[in-house]
Amino acid sequence: MLNARLLRLDDQAHQHAHDHHQLVMSLAGRAEFEVGGRGGEVCRMRACLVPGDAAHEFAGVGDNRMLILDLDEQGTSPEDLGLLAELFESPRYPTLDADFQNLLSYAGAELARYGSDPHLARALGGVLLRALHLRLFGERVRRAAGGLDLERLDSYIVEHLARRITVIELAQVACLSPSHFHAQFKDCVGLTPHQYLLKTRLDHAARLLRESSLPLVRIAEECGFSSQSALTTAMRRYMGLTPKRLRGL
Repeated sequence: MLNARLLRLDDQAHQHAHDHHQLVMSLAGRAEFEVGGRGGEVCRMRACLVPGDAAHEFAGVGDNRMLILDLDEQGTSPEDLGLLAELFESPRYPTLDADFQNLLSYAGAELARYGSDPHLARALGGVLLRALHLRLFGERVRRAAGGLDLERLDSYIVEHLARRITVIELAQVACLSPSHFHAQFKDCVGLTPHQYLLKTRLDHAARLLRESSLPLVRIAEECGFSSQSALTTAMRRYMGLTPKRLRGL
């Protein structure tokens, strides 16, 4: 069984469990999830994989629009059973690259227009599911062969997050030429170095907004944004919320 649906998650926290898997993706806005004790958020750049029977709690954050796939193993082919087993082995919050986001937007528009057609809903859901599986598992050998030390790169980024970080210096950390590093990084992570840096800055800013009382201008400085307005613009564009709104939630 595969069912695709569009839904707005309200701000009130809900907690439940069910016997089917769920893939939750954002077409607009964001939501907070906790699945099997692992917390995370769903936004344009990140999805949530909820294994069947896993207790989970969730709440929408402001205006949001989610595309949710409900899946169980009844009538599923052996090949697809393996796909589901890998995807839903444990709760996870996979990063979504720009191409997948475009595919997601297309699927959302088609479901909004023709959602009453169950065949279309299943077909679109299947495409999204397989595209995500390929990103997470289909290129493991090629990614492993890349040889990028992502842990080292992450440590460097966090250490220098307050200032401008260039692709050239990241390439030097990875001991690669800038052009080779850029191609290899996108192949391995699914995002360009610039997109990954922005995501890291926004993630850190969101944590500081939720967990500290630092003024917004200080948070912008610590996360490497040129100004308070630059942080506000990026957060509104990529997360669907202003810093003030996020801090008040």
